[in-house]
Amino acid sequence: MKAWQCIGCGKLDGPAQCIGICQDRKVELVYASEVAAVQANLAEVAAERNAYRALLRRLASTTPRHGQFERAFRTFQDEALRATRARGVER
Repeated sequence: MKAWQCIGCGKLDGPAQCIGICQDRKVELVYASEVAAVQANLAEVAAERNAYRALLRRLASTTPRHGQFERAFRTFQDEALRATRARGVER
């Protein structure tokens, strides 16, 4: 719904033809820009979750060769750190 908002009190007024039977009801509204910001954040979080799931799947299904456990572990650790840093999360 498109509406007009008072810059002073915040009152909202939308286009409507009153036929004399109207009743006012309390509603909760949010700005479309706030919804868009939340949706963008959710998309980022979903991408991050998918990246971590993929890494975890690889970690769970990998069996290092004899004597290579530490090397494999360091490889996974480096990949996880790169993914975390790419998303702005500090250690």
